[in-house]
Amino acid sequence: MPVDEGGEPPRHGRERRRRRHVWPWVLGVLLVLLIAVGGAGVWAYQTFPEQVKTLFGWSNDYTGSGTDPAQVQIRPGDIGLDVANTLVAKHVTKTKSAFYDLLLATSPEPSLQPGTYRLKLHMSAKAALAALQDPENRVESTVAIPEGSTTKQILAITAKSTGQDLAELTAIAKDDASLGVPKSAPNIEGWLFPATYTFQPGVTGREMLQQMVERQKQALDAAGVPVSQREKVLTLAGLVQKEGNGKDDAKVARVFLNRIAQGMRLQSDATVSYGAGGTTVVPTAKEKADKNGYNTYLRDGLPVGPISNPGDAAIKAAVSPAKGKWLYFVTVNLKSGETKFATSYATHQKNADEFYRWLKANPDYAK
Repeated sequence: MPVDEGGEPPRHGRERRRRRHVWPWVLGVLLVLLIAVGGAGVWAYQTFPEQVKTLFGWSNDYTGSGTDPAQVQIRPGDIGLDVANTLVAKHVTKTKSAFYDLLLATSPEPSLQPGTYRLKLHMSAKAALAALQDPENRVESTVAIPEGSTTKQILAITAKSTGQDLAELTAIAKDDASLGVPKSAPNIEGWLFPATYTFQPGVTGREMLQQMVERQKQALDAAGVPVSQREKVLTLAGLVQKEGNGKDDAKVARVFLNRIAQGMRLQSDATVSYGAGGTTVVPTAKEKADKNGYNTYLRDGLPVGPISNPGDAAIKAAVSPAKGKWLYFVTVNLKSGETKFATSYATHQKNADEFYRWLKANPDYAK
């Protein structure tokens, strides 16, 4: 057998062919492994995208307190996962898990109240959570309506507090039947419950007034007023609200009912002023002579409708008046609200004289 100079015999041709067949098999195995690993990678990424990214140095959270302003609404019934999804959708936080994991890790568990909040784009989860827990970041309009306010006053307060157009609110109020006010009522007066309301951004003027009407119905139901008696009770309660002092409302209601029972006119200055569009405590002679459905100097019984929007106390007084035979009352001190009651006209005249002496000493209250 020939020998090379190096002393090694030449390799057999069949051996060389056998070695060539090994590499395709190895490559096939490697290819299968790569496909398997790749498939697992795709599955892992599709199932846990944020975790996979994190393995490669990607952060699932922003840093800092954010950039441009943004608003986020938490709806009633939203749970932590809902809030996390909303924050991502609004581009406030980077990922759902950044915020949701923080909620789960925080003890005690944070309480997130429904409402609209001022936040910022690209906030860290920690900064977003802190902002949602800060009441100063809530976006809302507060409308505080005093008891005894008239509809005109309520519309003005609502417009000023919410930015609603006053003319539009007035037009909506005139369409009172669409707000649930019975067709038998002359207007919406008396049907807007006096309270403090909180309205979220986007609430319409119609929805605001609708809420006030519904709240008044709730007050009437709570007082046990039948649906058929609602307007009558509100008319008496609205009168009591204007003429009473809070403490003696039940006695004021009794005086009006006693006078009606005896066929006496109510002769309420508050009804005269309302019907004539006046604002003074003591009506003028011209206002007392004004013929309208609210002038109880000229009209028998209750006025044609409420003259103010009464609260719970006045409604309760109208439903459950005090027991007594009083036929007269007069507030002798408008500052303290002191009111005196009488069963005879002579006693009432003495009380009225006391009031006029007080009014003379305090002329600003007559305006």
